Amino acid sequence: MIDALWGWPPPVLDPAGPYSGKVTTLAWSLFGLGAFVTLVVVFALWVAIKGPNKWKAKLGGERAIWLGGVAFPGVVLTALLVWGLTLTASLTEPIHGDEMRIRVTGEMWWFRVQYLDPSGAVVMEDANEIHIPVGRPVVLELESADVIHSFWVPHLSGKKDMIPGRRTLLRIEADRAGEFGGVCAEYCGRQHALMGFVAVAHEDGNFREWYAERTKRLVSAGRGITTPKEPLSASMTVASEQSAVSRPVAGADANSGQLSGQELFMQSGCAACHRVAGTEANGLAGPDLTHVGSRRTLGAGILPNNRGTLIGWIGDSQSLKPGNRMPSYDMLNAEELEAIAIWLEQQK
Repeated sequence: MIDALWGWPPPVLDPAGPYSGKVTTLAWSLFGLGAFVTLVVVFALWVAIKGPNKWKAKLGGERAIWLGGVAFPGVVLTALLVWGLTLTASLTEPIHGDEMRIRVTGEMWWFRVQYLDPSGAVVMEDANEIHIPVGRPVVLELESADVIHSFWVPHLSGKKDMIPGRRTLLRIEADRAGEFGGVCAEYCGRQHALMGFVAVAHEDGNFREWYAERTKRLVSAGRGITTPKEPLSASMTVASEQSAVSRPVAGADANSGQLSGQELFMQSGCAACHRVAGTEANGLAGPDLTHVGSRRTLGAGILPNNRGTLIGWIGDSQSLKPGNRMPSYDMLNAEELEAIAIWLEQQK
C-alpha cells in the first residue's frame, strides 16, 4: 500500500521542476507577506489597547486610515497580482510547435489519459498514470466528462480546474526521474478524496523505450486512436505497429471446459465499458485496460496493483469505492474472478 501510494498526500512546496518552482516562489512570497501583515495588525492592536496615548491618536487618525487601510493594501495587492500573473504566465501559454501533448479528462472518480501526436490526434490511452520525459515541458489539455475536477501534481506544476465543455492548458516538467503523486484538488462528489494518479518521469532514453513499447501494441479501435507518424514530438522516433497484438489467454485449461479469463471478461459484460487493444473489448465508459497489468495502482490510486487487489476490485468494487461506476461482480465465484485477474495481469 505504501509503495502504491508513494508521494501521497503529495507534498507541496517541494518542487521537482521549473513550473512548480515558480508556484513555490509565489507561495513563499505570499506566506512572507501574510506574516508581515499579521505582525503589523498585532502591533496595531497592542497600540490600541496598551500603547501611549500619542500613538493611539495617530493610529486612529484619518491619515493612518488612508495609508494603512486603502493605499497600502491597494498598492501591495495590485503589485502582487501583476507579479504573480507574470511569474506563472508560462504555465498556461498556448501550445508551441511540437511540444509534447497529453489530454487528461477528469471522470467520477478517475483520470482518463490520452497521448496526442503533434496534430492533436489520440495515439494511445491509459488511466491514472502520466508518463513524461525528464527535462522537457509537457502540455496537458485538461477536460472534464461530468463535473468540475481539478488537476494537481504539486511536484511538477500548479493546479488547474477541469471544467465540462471547456479545454484548458497546463504545463508540467520534471527535472529528475521519479514518481510524483497527484490528486483531484476540487471537491467533485462522494469519492473525491479517492481520486488520485501518479506522474512518472523517465530519463529521455527510458521514455523513448517505454513509448515505443506502448505504441507497437496499438490497434485502431474505431475511436480515433491512430499510430503516429511522429510520436508526440517531431524529434522523436519510435516503433509502431498498427496490427492487433496477440495476447495469451490464461486462467483455464482449454480442454477442461472452463472459460478462460479473457472469455469470462467478455461474457461478464466487462467489454461493454473497457477497451483492451487486440481484443473485441471496445468499451469507452471505463478506463482503457490495454496496459492495466503494468499500472502501479488500481481504483485511481487507492490500491496497489497485484492479483489479490485485482480480484478484490472486480468482485467488490462498490465496497472499496462506493458509488463508483463499476458494479461489483459478486455473481462470479473465486475461480472465475482469479481467471479474469490473471488475464488482466498479462495486459502490459
